[in-house]
Amino acid sequence: MQRYVLICRHAETYDPYPLQPDFERELTPEGIRKANETGKWVREKYQKVDALVASPARRASATAQIIANRLYFDSEKITYDPEIYNPKEAQLLKTISQLPDTIVKVLIVSHNPALTQLARNLVNRNLGYLEPGQILAITIDLERWEDIYITTGSIAADSFAQIL
Repeated sequence: MQRYVLICRHAETYDPYPLQPDFERELTPEGIRKANETGKWVREKYQKVDALVASPARRASATAQIIANRLYFDSEKITYDPEIYNPKEAQLLKTISQLPDTIVKVLIVSHNPALTQLARNLVNRNLGYLEPGQILAITIDLERWEDIYITTGSIAADSFAQIL
């Protein structure tokens, strides 16, 4: 079965002010605009997603909520996974591998460098770092999400169109 992993880096944030926790950084007005644009792009390309999993950090959760709104995805159904705040690639893979097999399209909103490394490994290709608000859509033939560890996919689309 063909499945889609949409990998999204959170949109642009303000630089932290002195002593501000990284977790609390907020989106800039440009980041909000870009998140809206990104959500529109996903809706036009993929109509909807079946699941949206986000880091609970303010910048990632705000990005996820804006995109969800553009997709008419119930924001109450966003899964906030603390394990994907400043994650390692292995944690992102684990999160994906535990998805219910009824999910066909999943959108992950998290942080670099792990997101870029995940994309590189899923397509077995060297890619530049994901920019704020950028999404890579990766198609993978999988019967079960738990098999994500042993298969390679391909890039179906890039919201920044830098790669294709």
